[in-house]
Amino acid sequence: MDSNNESTGYNNIHLMPINLMPGDCKSAGMTVARIAGYMLGFFFIVGFFLSNLPFVRPQIDKLIVQALDFVVDFGMICHMFVVGLETDPLIFSQIPLREAKVASSAVLTTFVLASLLTPFIKFPESPNYIFNFCLATILSGTASPLLTRLITDLKIGKSDIGRFVVSAGVHSDLISTILISFGYIFFDPYNSFSSRKSLVILSMICTLTIQIILAAKLTPVFMNWVNHENPEGKPMKGSHLVLSIAYIVIISGFSPNFGGYNKVLSAFIAGVFMPRDGRIARMIIGKVNYFITTIFNPLFFFWVGLQIDFSRSRASHLDTWGKFFSLYLLSTVGKVLGSLVSGVFLGFHWPESVAIGLLLNIKGRFQVYLALTAWSINLTSISTSIAMVFSALLTVVYAPLIVAKIIERARKRSPTQRMALQWLQPTNELRILLCLRGSQNVMSAINFMEISRGPADPGIVVYITDMVELTEKVAATLTHGQGADAITVTDPEVREMREQITNAVDAYLSEDKDGISHRRMLALSTINNMHQDVCILAEDLHVSLIVLPFHKHLEADGRLNAGHSGFRHVNRKVLRNSPCSVAILVDRGLGSTTISRSTTSLAAAVIFIGGKDDREALAFAGRVARHPGVKLTVIRFLLEVSGDSVSSKISRAKANSTEHQEEMKVDDECFAEFYDRHVAGGRVAYMEKYLINSGQTFSTLRSFEGQYGLFIVGRGGRVNSVLTVGMNDWEECPELGPIGDILSAPDFSISASVLIIQQHSLKSELDGLHEEFSVM
Repeated sequence: MDSNNESTGYNNIHLMPINLMPGDCKSAGMTVARIAGYMLGFFFIVGFFLSNLPFVRPQIDKLIVQALDFVVDFGMICHMFVVGLETDPLIFSQIPLREAKVASSAVLTTFVLASLLTPFIKFPESPNYIFNFCLATILSGTASPLLTRLITDLKIGKSDIGRFVVSAGVHSDLISTILISFGYIFFDPYNSFSSRKSLVILSMICTLTIQIILAAKLTPVFMNWVNHENPEGKPMKGSHLVLSIAYIVIISGFSPNFGGYNKVLSAFIAGVFMPRDGRIARMIIGKVNYFITTIFNPLFFFWVGLQIDFSRSRASHLDTWGKFFSLYLLSTVGKVLGSLVSGVFLGFHWPESVAIGLLLNIKGRFQVYLALTAWSINLTSISTSIAMVFSALLTVVYAPLIVAKIIERARKRSPTQRMALQWLQPTNELRILLCLRGSQNVMSAINFMEISRGPADPGIVVYITDMVELTEKVAATLTHGQGADAITVTDPEVREMREQITNAVDAYLSEDKDGISHRRMLALSTINNMHQDVCILAEDLHVSLIVLPFHKHLEADGRLNAGHSGFRHVNRKVLRNSPCSVAILVDRGLGSTTISRSTTSLAAAVIFIGGKDDREALAFAGRVARHPGVKLTVIRFLLEVSGDSVSSKISRAKANSTEHQEEMKVDDECFAEFYDRHVAGGRVAYMEKYLINSGQTFSTLRSFEGQYGLFIVGRGGRVNSVLTVGMNDWEECPELGPIGDILSAPDFSISASVLIIQQHSLKSELDGLHEEFSVM
């Protein structure tokens, strides 16, 4: 595989959103999301508290509410414009999808059910069937932006049901919003939904038609001209930016200004028919979403809280609670029933159909905005609008529970998969994510590839990944390639570094690349988020091993320098959150060694004490043992339990524990298999060391100084090992483990490199379930 053909899909900046648990490789986003949620709740509570203080309420009505109404209207215009801009207008012209069928069925059943039952609940103060139809349409809708965010946050966005629900949500949202938009042409909500005059209807239709034609036909021409005049990588001209914004405002405001159409719905329609591609569209979506997230959302929730005046809510009356529960039940039952009916015809399992219906029932800003607008124009009482608001908010509460049930069912139906060398099938190729911080790591990386290559069939696939820190200087040189997420770095230093690595790898593979396939990758991120990029790449590429360079690198005098503390934290985070096994390579001469396949050129030793990490190190050593240029020695540390000393008695007591016995049994089975395959035939040398305590372990390790050029050790994972107890107290680099830390110490050797390996543990909230799981 040509190393110059880089993977565009992965050479990007991963802007990680939100997830579930601190400690997961995507946990930073979830922490931010929770904080944002708490802040929005805080603004809602503040608004609610102020609106229910008798001496404050008159001042609020006089000074604040009107100003907030203007801000909320403006924010909703921006929000609906972006929602429309992110929606494909050709979605209904394609072959009917399963998602469209489920969405249409859920919308139809909810609309019919609500239309039949809402007249008996008397939501408007006086009977109004048009209002009931409008309410049924709102209940039929889905807040697709919020649904997409929740599905992504709850980590099922890559699963089949996650992708299905997101697509169905877009269909449902588009259907309901279009119905509301068309209904506004014929009925006037500001006049109790009375029918409009024919002249007014004709005026709205004509202006909307002209607006759609301008948005669909003229906008691409204008945007292409702006994009051509402002190529990627160059600052956008201020005059063109102002002109673009002015053009969008004119198009979006055409039907409201000349036909009396609603501003919010007009912005949505204009967004639907405008092109989504190009620099201007991406910039508008990014800027508006930033405005909504940082400014509009807090003000919106504060505004919602201000509207809820409990003194007028009739909370003590049963009919108020009846309206609240009836709204919620109508929407929920309609969505679930529609999903069940369509699911039967499409062959879905009924639990998945119910989950889809509940998720499609999620309501958001637009529905809350319409509920409060209905009260402001005297269509409903404040108690009815409050019931509508809380029923909309309640649809979001159960989403995590639904997703938890989906994951639980998927876990029961999916086999657990451990991405580790020990569990790799001999017939499967070994996939390695080999990370480099710069050209100083390239020679050690090449030698690592050489000793890891194993047999040509099935061979190895190495994803050589450059870890580039995203600084302000580098960010200023980024340009977009094909696709919204493709990023190219034009910084001269970064380009030179990447070219040096590529040339060195190409030169190595040009001599002998039998059994080695490789691809060049890029992890471009800030130091705080670099581990997320690495983990995502490893997960998407299904690698079994991530190899990270030690944060210190070799100086000319043979000593390790102080290193980059930021990358030390990256290594630690990857160790905690990796979806596969992880190795840290401490290069103290491996890169300067010329490894030949004709003569023995490297003496390596694997130290086996016991535990899952040592078993993983032994599994890797099995590949190294196949290389003709490496003389491998396996050194097993065994516990000496004879004698009457206090330490011997303690050792015997710990060794007799049930957990320790089970671990020793697994260790013995693993080591016996390795011995029969490699040692018995004379390919690998074997040595045993009987030790009593960690002090003897330390002195024995020191005795190996100068004998080996590479040590392969496990990071830890040992069960109450007497031979390493207490070593953690003097560790300089805990990420290397007690044995790796001793062998990497500056006073140990200046020529012995160390490879520290940690086996993959199933510790995420999905318990080993792959993100792309399937339950449908």
